[in-house]
Amino acid sequence: MYNSKIIGLGYYVPDNVVTNDDLTKFMETSDEWIQERTGIQQRRWAVEGGEDTTATMGVKAAKVAIERAGIDKDDIDFIVFATLSPDYYFPGPGVQVQKALDIKTVGALDIRNQCSGFVYGISVADQYIKSGMYKNVLVIGSELHSKGLDKTTRGRGVTVIFGDGAGAAVLSREEDTTKGILSTHLHSQGEHAEELSLMAPGMGKRWVSDILADNNPEDESYFPYMNGQFVFKNAVVRFSEVIMEGLMKNNLTKEDIDLLVPHQANLRISQFIQGKFRLNDDQVYNNIMTYGNTTAASIPIALTEAWEQGKVKAGDLVVLAAFGSGFTWGSVIIRW
Repeated sequence: MYNSKIIGLGYYVPDNVVTNDDLTKFMETSDEWIQERTGIQQRRWAVEGGEDTTATMGVKAAKVAIERAGIDKDDIDFIVFATLSPDYYFPGPGVQVQKALDIKTVGALDIRNQCSGFVYGISVADQYIKSGMYKNVLVIGSELHSKGLDKTTRGRGVTVIFGDGAGAAVLSREEDTTKGILSTHLHSQGEHAEELSLMAPGMGKRWVSDILADNNPEDESYFPYMNGQFVFKNAVVRFSEVIMEGLMKNNLTKEDIDLLVPHQANLRISQFIQGKFRLNDDQVYNNIMTYGNTTAASIPIALTEAWEQGKVKAGDLVVLAAFGSGFTWGSVIIRW
């Protein structure tokens, strides 16, 4: 039996910075309104007609992670790609990464767990490595939200939150089972699926021919919907539960946490959890102020930045936690 260990991290975000003031040019909002509710000051959006896609951003993040891991691309045994915004309806972006990196014909798995996608991806990679099936697994979280948002006053409650970007991690075999990923914990509650969702194209309910025939510009089902207050109330409960679940599994307490990297959904959620666990500002890493909510990419981007800034050190207890659409949620407990 092995543990898995993160040996390389990388991220990529588009160059185009969109501030809260920029949003006021095409919707009724304000910097004060956005910051008060979300903590977000700016986000990155891909330039229309540019080269950034979900897959290409994932590739750029992966290249950095592989280089930092000190391995060759052909040492990668398996690819896991988490996203809600793939380049194609199918196939998923995992195979696009395999092609772009010119990796041998390894398996590529796509994960559709939205905000908790990277946590789910880490868990999948961890199980493969622990079983001995694979030695090096590339896990990517990447999102291109900006092409699918309602950029009018009607959609501001959702649109102001989301940004584009990608993060990646290389997981490798660790023979010392007291180090690396100690445990992962995953949950779902499908009864609340429609509280945070994108209903169209809804292949199970509507045929493509029906969608084309309707051609209704007022059809809001093509834009994301979020019951914000309901999501917030559930998120703070599930975040707390799944973090404690992970700590208890490993006979640890909240006092043992050196760094918590939560999914960057809303700064107010992170601050609530920080207060509940009595963590100081150095024990929680947030960057939603700069990048917005990048869904499956948010944790790997934040974790990479924290590592680059020296906030993640050998021996530290690092906790990753996420909650989002599905509802799905999860945590990862890591001894760095």
